[in-house]
Amino acid sequence: MREEKRIALIPAYEPEKEMVKIAKELKEEGFCVVIVNDGSSQECDSLFVQASEYAAIYTHTHNRGKGAAIKTGLEYIKNNFSIPYVIVTVDADGQHKVDDVLRVVKVAEENPNSLILGSRRFQGNVPWRSRLGNSITRMVYKVSSGLDVFDTQTGLRAFSDRMVEEMLSVRGERYEYEMNVLLELARKEDIKEVEIATVYLNDNRSSHFSTIKDSYRIYKEIIRFASSSLTSFLVDYGLYCLLFMISGAMVVSSILARMVSASLNYSLNRKFVFKSQEAAIESLPKYITLALCILLGNVILLRGIVSFGINAYLAKIITEIMMFVISWSVQRQFVFKKGTREGDLYEKA
Repeated sequence: MREEKRIALIPAYEPEKEMVKIAKELKEEGFCVVIVNDGSSQECDSLFVQASEYAAIYTHTHNRGKGAAIKTGLEYIKNNFSIPYVIVTVDADGQHKVDDVLRVVKVAEENPNSLILGSRRFQGNVPWRSRLGNSITRMVYKVSSGLDVFDTQTGLRAFSDRMVEEMLSVRGERYEYEMNVLLELARKEDIKEVEIATVYLNDNRSSHFSTIKDSYRIYKEIIRFASSSLTSFLVDYGLYCLLFMISGAMVVSSILARMVSASLNYSLNRKFVFKSQEAAIESLPKYITLALCILLGNVILLRGIVSFGINAYLAKIITEIMMFVISWSVQRQFVFKKGTREGDLYEKA
């Protein structure tokens, strides 16, 4: 039986006194505590000095983002602790109760191949931007992954040493990292949720989340993919309408239009969306296979919708919307490998 150490990893930027309190409480519960100071100002130095009584402190010379801080902590843990162990990430703002941390860690110990999320239910007095933000990301995540995760933005996450390398390989340096983790693990469906208390101190004023900049970082790949898909769709739909008006052959028109738009879509996705550095000879066969499957599914679905008496032009739009999610997920996970995308290399501290 694995007798695991429990390690709490706290990324901290411009923290307040709650950081010292949570570090002390976790230490008293038997945790090894690691705090990464993500380039906080000198005004916070005294807090890190106090916290050093209960935790190992690792410092970034400048602010690099929450994702980078978590990766720095994971590298430190990997190099300084012997396996087996369970890691739990805990926010520095005091929003995670120690009892909840313990429950999440216990489930992680019982499920060493799963990511365990401390899932809030957003009951009571919750800041509107937090409630709205989680609702949007929950919807986007469900559409893009097919999985229903209630709290996609939780910072309370636990996992075993078996998953450290995978966590380090996930791209993203700031808040988008946490969403990317969920997206990468979606295909394995090894995500579990444990309900925890919803705690917001001082209307969540201590949060450093930038609504515009960080939201864009979280959704930028999806936005780019949507833009690429829209461009390709307009080309596809325009050609389909033109060819269908000329020939009256629905299937032939759909196939020819798809061939042209698929070529455009591959180029845009490879260079603009996923920024793959993988040679075309590697990614193109996978893309062609996907395109053929999408084409077959497109024709079957299109004919099926039309058979219900729906206008052929409207049926095409419905079909494309349904294929969008499938195409994005497959391209992200299999066609354009995450290990060969620009900007994926992690700069170790």
